[in-house]
Amino acid sequence: MSGWSISDIPDQRGRRIVITGANSGLGEQMALILGRAGADVVLACRNLDKARAVADEIGPRATVASLDLADLASVRAFAEGFSGADVLINNAGVMAVPLRRTADGFEMQIGTNFLGHFALTGLLLDRIDDRVVTLSSLMHKNARLDVDDLNWHRRKYNRWTAYSDSKLADLMFALELAERLAEADSPKESLAAHPGYAATELQLHTESPLDWVMKLGNLTPIAQSAEDGALPALFAATSPHAVNGEYYGPKSLGGMRGAPAVAGYRRAASDREVRAKLWAEAELLTGVTFSAL
Repeated sequence: MSGWSISDIPDQRGRRIVITGANSGLGEQMALILGRAGADVVLACRNLDKARAVADEIGPRATVASLDLADLASVRAFAEGFSGADVLINNAGVMAVPLRRTADGFEMQIGTNFLGHFALTGLLLDRIDDRVVTLSSLMHKNARLDVDDLNWHRRKYNRWTAYSDSKLADLMFALELAERLAEADSPKESLAAHPGYAATELQLHTESPLDWVMKLGNLTPIAQSAEDGALPALFAATSPHAVNGEYYGPKSLGGMRGAPAVAGYRRAASDREVRAKLWAEAELLTGVTFSAL
């Protein structure tokens, strides 16, 4: 894996890959790179105009589909029209936004980043042939996840803790799904990845003065490009050496930049009792069960 780069991506001709949030940032780079590698790419996005612009750059192998992860009706509509794929990349997300709620009443960050992807994966899994890749973040280490209050009805809202919670939940979901697939003797795999510190638009929508701080941070030598930030997820999605249940991220500067490598994570993510409780709560909130397991 040492020095793994875009040039190491295997030929993707004949493979179909769904990427959520592929209209900008990491998702856009994944779509462009996978398209150049020969994949048929489905850009599953809320902003269809931006998604179409990316699809036009890729060419005829790209298609655009409407998906709003903050609305379970949209998730179900996408699933109903889904014909199958080799890979699902759960990439879309929001970061550090003020307290607001999804169409289903979920706190926006846990609802979009985790619950929306949980529901999407559960509805599509029987038609995913190879693997599911779910994006987490270095920020998962700052989480104070309360499974009994995922939607911040009792706690005093903190936008950064809510974001960190959602990214820990994503990581726990990916690890739990990997174990459940293995226990079911399924050939399918679940992997997780994080981009390190990548300069994208994600950091610029907190609707606070922090947008300017993050914009300046994106200009520092620590921040890597969105293309480089996409590498761990691309490794997880395409490499024959990627392993079910592993978590990949940049290998240098404490995981902030560099080529993909196996990444460390909080011990809490390995707590199977909490993971099972989170899974059950997600099923209850979304109404989605994983019939493929």
